[in-house]
Amino acid sequence: MQDIADAAGVSQSTVSRVLTGAPNAIPINPATRERILEVARSMRYRPNPLARGLRGAKTMLLGVIVREITDPFWAGCVDAISTEANLRGYNVVLGHAHSKTDEAIALRAILETRHCDAILLLGDTSDQPRLLEELRDSNVPVVAMWQGMSSISGISVIDVDNKSGADALMSHLLELGHRKIAFIGGAFAEGRLIGDIGERRAAYLERASSEGLELQDGFVSDAQNTYAGGYGAFRKTMALPDRPTAVMASTDVLAIGALHAAGELGLAVPGDVSIVGFDDLPIAEYTTPALTTVCMPIAEMAQAGVRSAVDEDSDRESVPLQVLKPAIMIRASSGRLSRQG
Repeated sequence: MQDIADAAGVSQSTVSRVLTGAPNAIPINPATRERILEVARSMRYRPNPLARGLRGAKTMLLGVIVREITDPFWAGCVDAISTEANLRGYNVVLGHAHSKTDEAIALRAILETRHCDAILLLGDTSDQPRLLEELRDSNVPVVAMWQGMSSISGISVIDVDNKSGADALMSHLLELGHRKIAFIGGAFAEGRLIGDIGERRAAYLERASSEGLELQDGFVSDAQNTYAGGYGAFRKTMALPDRPTAVMASTDVLAIGALHAAGELGLAVPGDVSIVGFDDLPIAEYTTPALTTVCMPIAEMAQAGVRSAVDEDSDRESVPLQVLKPAIMIRASSGRLSRQG
């Protein structure tokens, strides 16, 4: 700022008022303001967010901690959050927690040190109470997204209605005449089904019970939430003596792995077996056949998450949980059987 002041022939305090937009009882001459801005542009001036944070001003940095960055679903989420943040003048600082509590806590401390104005937590962390406690005690607003539809004391939660989405998939398969419907759940490395995926499994089981569906042994399985996990789980499911005519995967990643396995097994989709997923990844429309799935309202959730995190007038205590509705995308991977499965 001193260099700009020297070049523009004004005081450093005048430069500061122009570049920070700070209110001033004495108005600054428009010609002077434009001269300062032109000098700043020519010198490629950029505000230092750390210095702004130390002065108590907003840094315009939004911290994002992602639990499972290898899942392509999160790439779309981070992109949508970055777009929404940029519209509000914010830049995103991204950290990957590798599903480990200690790493997530370290990231939280780093993001705080960098003076982020708020932190978004992506992916369920209900199995990490220490992390949640650290976040509650932080000195910045925290918003948790895709945590499962349960409120977290002191933290705003924004999620999708997983039960509604799973019910829509089940209704679709039932309308097609399927009565033998299997489920593949995507667990984390330690094997726990939590948050969103756990809710989808619970909704599947509830609907199967209410419809009087007989679930054979092996119809409900868990696998790591990877393409390989879906591939292996599908092969085991289809090796059952009384195999299902439809498979509902808790994520598109698992469903795409299942589609690959079906091709290797020589099974026609949907002629021999229907396969459906959840998330509506961009690739879901381009698989062979195109995947029937539940579309996450990612853009709307990103808007709600960023707004809740950075808006000073957000009342996080009175609205601890926001739930958005998903929509089913019916494509070619689901249909009536062309022959008995």
